[in-house]
Amino acid sequence: MHAKVIVLAGPSGSGKSRLCRRVGEHLGLPTVNLDDYYKSGGDPTLPMLPGAGRPAQPDWDHPDSWLGEEATDALERICRDGGADVPVYDISRDGRIGHRRFELAGAPLLVAEGIFAQEVVAACRARGILADALCVRNHPAVTFWRRLSRDLREHRKPPLLLVRRGLRLMREEPRIVAHAVQVGCAAMPPEQAFDRIRSLVHART
Repeated sequence: MHAKVIVLAGPSGSGKSRLCRRVGEHLGLPTVNLDDYYKSGGDPTLPMLPGAGRPAQPDWDHPDSWLGEEATDALERICRDGGADVPVYDISRDGRIGHRRFELAGAPLLVAEGIFAQEVVAACRARGILADALCVRNHPAVTFWRRLSRDLREHRKPPLLLVRRGLRLMREEPRIVAHAVQVGCAAMPPEQAFDRIRSLVHART
């Protein structure tokens, strides 16, 4: 194996992407965005939210809306071969718009981040490619505001849908973090997670 995987989980808007940018800039680790393994919007296997007087919408926060085995296979190929083709997903279009080549470029570790990242922890451990598993957490109100600001700025979905989703996720955030811990992640604020990743890098090099 050329490298091992640091799984970085956490609720949507918790600061995973910001942390990954910092890790890349200061520690030189590349990041695989596991959210690119979402199913397409027309996939008949997508879980749906009840309409409650409105048209039913896909439940993009349910793990069944995501291709976990395909994501894990890609991580294993990267660790074994030093690179792999990974999809590029456009959330506003509910589908993949292409692929890109991901290369380790000599890095001893890579970060795999996404809202379903915790779901690959067991498989990565079983395949011998897991270096660590972390869950980024903040106060739910902070996460709500960051998530809503980002989603509105990027025009990910209609504004009313984003607000409804954000309020639902804020209520569910303690459960989301607890589940990540249950499947093997250590929950901590972003600054502490950065320090832990930095220690891993130093140990590997």
